[in-house]
Amino acid sequence: MTILIESDEHNALREAVASFAKGRSSTADNKTLWREAAKLGYIGVNLPEEYGGGGGGIAELSLVLEELGTAGCPLLMMIVSPAICGTVIARFGTDAQKREWLPALADGSRLMAFGITEPDAGSNSHRITTTARRDEASGDWLLTGRKVFVSGVDIADATLIVGRTEDSRTGSLKPCLFIVPRVAPGFTRRPIDMELQAVEKQFELVLDDVRLPADALVGDEDAGLLQLFAGLNPERIMTAAFAIGMGRHALGKAIAYARERTVWKTPIGAHQAIAHPLAQAHIDLELARLMMQKAAQLYDAGDDAGAGEAANMAKYAAGEACVKAVDQSVHTLGGNGLTREFGLASLITASRVARIAPVSREMILNYVSHQTLGLPKSY
Repeated sequence: MTILIESDEHNALREAVASFAKGRSSTADNKTLWREAAKLGYIGVNLPEEYGGGGGGIAELSLVLEELGTAGCPLLMMIVSPAICGTVIARFGTDAQKREWLPALADGSRLMAFGITEPDAGSNSHRITTTARRDEASGDWLLTGRKVFVSGVDIADATLIVGRTEDSRTGSLKPCLFIVPRVAPGFTRRPIDMELQAVEKQFELVLDDVRLPADALVGDEDAGLLQLFAGLNPERIMTAAFAIGMGRHALGKAIAYARERTVWKTPIGAHQAIAHPLAQAHIDLELARLMMQKAAQLYDAGDDAGAGEAANMAKYAAGEACVKAVDQSVHTLGGNGLTREFGLASLITASRVARIAPVSREMILNYVSHQTLGLPKSY
């Protein structure tokens, strides 16, 4: 049964992370922040205890990211390294892959990026053209293709690449996951010039006959979408946590300002035209958090189908709530909302990320309309 009232353990974790993050900011040294958070067990809280993790799940990891975001220092790579890559390896990796990667991902000493999006595929994973073929003589894999909007490749030790292999029985292509070291020959990267300023940079990747050993394949070659969505559902949940934290951060600044800023006889927060939109933004963030918690609990309970629906809804709700919270917060501060001093203007662009990535709100509405409501597909 899904319980949406946080346990004492979760409350204690939330308070501990909030205390750890207090006073830090988005301009803090991310390397130091990552290392310190990992030392306290926050980065690997979802990974198995036998490999140095906290033995928790996505529920705990999303809580950590939300509180870091609320303090103004979200760690984007938490979505990628422990949530996507760590989860996939923990569920489907070989014993050797688990021993090599999970302890290092948990203690923060190594990072792994995730590459799925392609220039001509977008939201349609069936159009992925990165292919993997066997070298019959050696048993190695050869990967060829391109990826775009891959976060943190320059700081990651390897990238978990989504490629496609040919099914010998049907001739059709099926998704498979490969661990590609950053220094692999033929594996090159080019930074994408982003208007959005963030610590984690975005890259285009080119794989030109990248040769990988047979054991670079994660999981079963025939598992296909099961393994892929083992990482994509946590990605959606963690993106929701990222958005909720950002929204709470912006709203906190607006509330503090509205309590003190006095233009006439009373603080502007006494006026309903200011107070009500802030209250609505708070309600929307709280509702999104409930759906995020539901999705995380379903995923941690092993209900992949239920988690898929809830994760999409959580990501949609959180993205919308975040954009509205940031917009209203900036509006509350007026001209001050656009100054560097108050640190809200940069969130106008950043908040839209949760509407766009890792899947657009329109594709989520498509998913809900035909998967949940049973309406016919238009594509």
